[in-house]
Amino acid sequence: MSSSPLSSVEAARAAVAARLLAIMRDAGLTGHELATRCGWHKSKSSRIARGRTPPSDADIRAWCAACGAEDQIADLLASSRNAASMYVEWKRIHRDGMRRVHEQTVPLYQRTRNFRVYASNLVPGMLQTAEYATGLLRSITDFQRTPDDVADAVRARLNRSSVVRQGDHRFALLLEEAVLRYRVSDNAAMAGQLSYLLSVMARPNVSLGVIPFSARRTVWPLEAFYAFDDAQVAVETLTAEINVTAPSEIRTYLRAFGDLSKIAVFGSEARGRITEAIGSLG
Repeated sequence: MSSSPLSSVEAARAAVAARLLAIMRDAGLTGHELATRCGWHKSKSSRIARGRTPPSDADIRAWCAACGAEDQIADLLASSRNAASMYVEWKRIHRDGMRRVHEQTVPLYQRTRNFRVYASNLVPGMLQTAEYATGLLRSITDFQRTPDDVADAVRARLNRSSVVRQGDHRFALLLEEAVLRYRVSDNAAMAGQLSYLLSVMARPNVSLGVIPFSARRTVWPLEAFYAFDDAQVAVETLTAEINVTAPSEIRTYLRAFGDLSKIAVFGSEARGRITEAIGSLG
C-alpha cells in the first residue's frame, strides 16, 4: 500500500526525469556539456535529471534540441504536464475564491456513478449542510488568505451536491468517528449537520459507515480521499489536491477503502455513534 498520496506524483516526475537522462546519455553528453549547450548554470541539468527540479516546457524543448531529439518533445511535454496537473496547490485552485472550483467539478460529479469516499477529518462535501459548509469554508479562506467568496462557494457546493438526490449515483462513505466530534462550526450547525447525516443514511443510494475510535486498525488513518468510479482518486492534503489516475494507484486506494469498510459499523450502530455525538454538543 502507498505510504503517501504523493507517491504517484513523484513517480510521474521521476519517469520524466529518467527519460531526459536517457536522451542525454544517448546523445553522448555529460550534464555539464548539456548545460553549456542550453545556456544554463552547470548544475541545472543535474537537478532536472535527478528529479530534484521539475522541468518547464522551455527546459524540455531546450534539452531535446541540445540532444538532437526534437522528435521526443511533444511526448515529454505531455508527460511533464500530466505530472504537474496531478499536484495542484489549494492557493492556486482558490486564487479567485472557492466558488469556481466547485462549479468546475460539477461535470465530474455528474458523470460519476459510484462514489467511494473516506473522510478522516471532515464530513464529505456532498453531505455538508449550508451552515457546516459556511463554517468550514470560512476557516479555509481565512487560513489560505484567498479571496472571500464564502457565500457563493457554499451555494456552489450545495448545487454540486444535488447528485446525492438526483440521477443514477451511488455513494459509499466511510467516516472516522472523530469526524462526528470535530467542531468545524458552532454547536447548532454541528447538530444540524449530524442530524442531516442521520437523514441521508436512509436513502437507498447511500451507504454510510463510521469507523469507531475503538476499532482494531488494519489500515491506519489516511488522508481523506474521493474515488470517482474507477477512473480517478482525489486526495486532500493541507496544501494541495492530488489527482491520482494511474490504475495501479487507484487499485491501492480502492483496496484501502475495502479494508477500512471491514472495520466500520453501519446501520443502527452507525446511527448510534452519530446520535451520541449530537448528545455531546449539550
